[in-house]
Amino acid sequence: MKRRNVMRAAVAGAGSVALGFTMTRPSFAYPAVPGPSPYGALQPADARGIQLPTGFTSRIVARSSQTVPGTSYTWHGAPDGGACFADGNGWIYVSNAELSTGGGAGALRFDASGNIVDAYRILDGTRTNCAGGATPWNTWLSCEEVDRGFVYETDPYGAGAAVQRPAMGRFKHEAAAADADHGVIYLTEDVSDGAFYRFRPTTWGDLASGTLQVLTQTGSTLAWATVPDPDGSPTATRNQVAGTRRFNGGEGCYYTDGICFFTTKGDNRVWAYDADANTLATVYDDNVSGAPLTGVDNITGASGSGDLFVAEDGGNMEICVITPDDVVAPFLRITGQSASEICGPAFNPAGNRLYFSSQRGTSGSSSGGITYEVTGPFRGI
Repeated sequence: MKRRNVMRAAVAGAGSVALGFTMTRPSFAYPAVPGPSPYGALQPADARGIQLPTGFTSRIVARSSQTVPGTSYTWHGAPDGGACFADGNGWIYVSNAELSTGGGAGALRFDASGNIVDAYRILDGTRTNCAGGATPWNTWLSCEEVDRGFVYETDPYGAGAAVQRPAMGRFKHEAAAADADHGVIYLTEDVSDGAFYRFRPTTWGDLASGTLQVLTQTGSTLAWATVPDPDGSPTATRNQVAGTRRFNGGEGCYYTDGICFFTTKGDNRVWAYDADANTLATVYDDNVSGAPLTGVDNITGASGSGDLFVAEDGGNMEICVITPDDVVAPFLRITGQSASEICGPAFNPAGNRLYFSSQRGTSGSSSGGITYEVTGPFRGI
């Protein structure tokens, strides 16, 4: 797990301002500080080793190297980034495989009652598929976390073939978040001197061509500059534009209500880029007494409440909630799996089921991954 660097105490940048999750939120007090969870205290671990608030229950929906119950499909190793997609009255959860060989992605199909009715492969022949992001046209962008890695656009429903999208840049991809309001897709880069990118398709909904840009900062001014060579050879994309704004280990990425939230694990921060105001702020920084969230990694949000849910790579193996009034607290904790990390948090369309994986489970091996579902009274439903 990457740790904080010598710039730990640096401010978010001269152009930063205190932002809110939405225009109606009650406070403007970034960064978030530790406080009581709106869901209450964690209860003793259940039979699956998960501590949850009162009223919530967990179940295992898939295990790496084992056949998904009710199907003939063997769940992939090292489950990582994920997302949910509506499927009639049911839904589909897709999950990447962060394996150096045999990576790709798989999917679980659920009926309206939450029963698994199918499981299948949606991407093969790729490497170290870490995170990614869903598009408004219901495809899954699976990102390779390797030098000069690709983004692959995949079909969660299993009907269409995956397509490589080189126009989105070749670099050590982590996550993606689609911003339909501004017609761009944000991209994070998992290296210690990484950049924050956006891809503007020539035609929204078609990722075959477009312009890759990188966020720059000069004094207090943020700007977007076109990357001359998205292929990243011989010069890496992050080193092609003067004044590129650096981020220490870009991880998860989530867009909502005009703001792209993204995380950096190298310094344990959550950021907010306001696309309308063109400003950057620190939502969370673990350099505070009693900070519960470390190993900051994948991120998602609950649309009904405005809560952010951030998974830990290491730390206490928690998913923490950051509320719209700037409180951060543990939402759940996985016990007995200290050699693993939590990946792929995503809500089903109704917002009453949260999916995520422990990448290496109790064994500490990529073949021991476990994918879970948590059900309960989530706020705002």
